[in-house]
Amino acid sequence: MSPSATINKVPAITLGFWVIKILATTLGEVGGDAVTMSMNLGYLVGTALFATVFIIAVQAQIRARSFQPWIYWAAIIASTTVGTTLADLVDRSLGLGYSGGTTLLLTLLLLTLWSWQRTTGSVSVSSISSPRDEAFYWLTITFSQTLGTALGDWAADTQGLGYAGGIAAFAGLLALVALLYWRSHISRTVLFWLAFILTRPLGAVVGDFLDKPLDHGGLALSRYSGSLMLLLAIVACIALLPQRPAQQAH
Repeated sequence: MSPSATINKVPAITLGFWVIKILATTLGEVGGDAVTMSMNLGYLVGTALFATVFIIAVQAQIRARSFQPWIYWAAIIASTTVGTTLADLVDRSLGLGYSGGTTLLLTLLLLTLWSWQRTTGSVSVSSISSPRDEAFYWLTITFSQTLGTALGDWAADTQGLGYAGGIAAFAGLLALVALLYWRSHISRTVLFWLAFILTRPLGAVVGDFLDKPLDHGGLALSRYSGSLMLLLAIVACIALLPQRPAQQAH
């Protein structure tokens, strides 16, 4: 396959991108919990199910010859759900705890970004022009989505911030990244990945706030109806908000 066949298959980074990304990460938390907890399938089975869906979605994304919003966002949603169940598997079933799971996943994420940079010379989304670039991109996304769940739980539970405090903390960090984008000369690639990573724990804490019991500080909303409402909101955003491919770097 020629490079031109895989150019511009990820979306441009716009406000609409971040709106859909946060909705998707929240859906990943609520939907993942719906399968593993409400359906009582457990973290291992849930991870296997969502990993299968994720692999299929990423294969479709890599095989596509142009940017296809529905395929791309399906892969993102799949990555958030498998990230939720995988993080819970690592933190709870394997007994690493939120601190241990966060440390492990952060290490894997940084190693992936380092390997990507060493192999291709850039981790910018505007430089993705081959299946190899896409493989690194989706591996990075997988680790960032998984880390986000562990990081959200670590902040809300281990650090005692609670759901409201966690939401405020991660929203504040995202606001700081946005301020740095507009007021500093820090690498736009670095700021993008910081924002991409931080939207995941924000969505995780929001998702927990929506579906956790009242005596745990949540709103006790149905995970099934919550997942459906979030999915419908994402579909509406994809259909109504401008969707264009990222401009490739020259």
